Amino acid sequence: MNMQQPSPLISDSHEIWHTGSGNQIKFDQIMTHINDHTSLGGKVFIGTDSMLRPGSCVFATAICLHGSTGQSGGRYFFKRETEKDRDYASLNSRMLKEVQESIEMAGKIVQTSPGADVEIHIDVGTSERSKTRRLVEALKGWTLAAGFSCKVKPYAWASASVADRHTK
Repeated sequence: MNMQQPSPLISDSHEIWHTGSGNQIKFDQIMTHINDHTSLGGKVFIGTDSMLRPGSCVFATAICLHGSTGQSGGRYFFKRETEKDRDYASLNSRMLKEVQESIEMAGKIVQTSPGADVEIHIDVGTSERSKTRRLVEALKGWTLAAGFSCKVKPYAWASASVADRHTK
């Protein structure tokens, strides 16, 4: 994985970010919200989810702000990307892409806001019924090695609920 990243205030040209209510927003505006939020002691939660479609896969990444002083509830931002001509039929390849997207986004955020408390939510489960159970330790290890705390289901609400909503 190439850890060199573009300036966090310049979003990739193909990235279109939205507020939770669906309005478009620029990435530098999101960073302003993040800086304001973290200055009040708030935490940043990042999660990515995916949905396989015929011939493509939709990935949604959510940046969720929650827990600052005086805040009730929270707010979030999301982007959707459709990957075509790649083989995401494999559950492993989708899970790796989801975690990669979240780690890269967390890296962009802490590059600009070094004091931000960022937690990554990984859409994998530990129950016997979960198809992703065997990936839990590897994906948690990757996230921790990248320098971020993480949660998995049932505590991974940024990926399993917020990002999931925008893969549809």
